[in-house]
Amino acid sequence: MGSQIIELEKKYWQGMENHDYETVKNLTHFPCIIAGKTGLQSVDEATFKKMFESANGSKIKVLNISDVETQLLAENTAVTAYQIELEMADDKQKSLLKCACTSTWIKENNNWVCALHTETELSQQ
Repeated sequence: MGSQIIELEKKYWQGMENHDYETVKNLTHFPCIIAGKTGLQSVDEATFKKMFESANGSKIKVLNISDVETQLLAENTAVTAYQIELEMADDKQKSLLKCACTSTWIKENNNWVCALHTETELSQQ
């Protein structure tokens, strides 16, 4: 089960890399909760689409996913945590980012969807 959840995370990130809204939308429970360096928010589908489209000029490349921990809490609920290394690029600059991420996945209509995602930027050491 744990491998299935991390494969869903990878598919999600691949959708972000490819700017593939349908893939990302289909893997998201709405409203979803997102927490990161800009704070936290509950996001409905219309707001999520606006956020996704506003990042159109930015490019994300996943360099590595490591230190994966996954737990199945119930038949329809799983949590995962991992470290991710990303390359972020826009018209002006490229930067490397290393984050600790967590996600809560729920099984809804026989499909797993992400209901909560957090990203914490790790200090560069």
